[in-house]
Amino acid sequence: MSARTIALPAVALSEPLPQLLARRHSQRDYTAAPLTRAELAALLWAAQGITPHDGQRTSPSAGALYPLELYCLVGSVSGFEAGVYHYRPVPHALVLHQSGDRRVELADAAFDQDWIAVAPLLLAFAVVFQRTARKYGERGVRYVHMEVGHAAQNVCLMATSLGCSSVTVGAFDDDAVKAVLQLPQNETPLYLLPVGRE
Repeated sequence: MSARTIALPAVALSEPLPQLLARRHSQRDYTAAPLTRAELAALLWAAQGITPHDGQRTSPSAGALYPLELYCLVGSVSGFEAGVYHYRPVPHALVLHQSGDRRVELADAAFDQDWIAVAPLLLAFAVVFQRTARKYGERGVRYVHMEVGHAAQNVCLMATSLGCSSVTVGAFDDDAVKAVLQLPQNETPLYLLPVGRE
């Protein structure tokens, strides 16, 4: 495991939300075209980045407790080696979590959903439930599921704005995904989002 931190570029904001909502759709077929460093940065920022006006995240979080942890499995992104990276909202950077292409293993852990192995990029949301539960108890679990839905929709809309597509994947073996991603003991995988070009 490496602690190498990779700074990401700032995100340019452009297309109006109504146009993105009208064009967003789920897509399971991707070309082999790589994503760019700027596109990767924009997708990660949309998911869990820090907004410039108030220093909060791009998606709401109950009690501003931020239980989500975001990983990306890079298969084909310009300037990045294949591997699993952990996103750090502050300072908008990635840390290499493990080297090597894990997309086929992740597809296997997701009940052989083959498009996962083809997409050049996969985002994986994990959660530390205790961060929210310590304040909200059992109801915190509900809040966490709402939060990951907000963050995933942000990713889908940003992918659309970049001329890419995504699909949300919730069907997978939790223990197998945790093993592929080498998640810490207190993190549980919640959501997978392959991203690529049609």
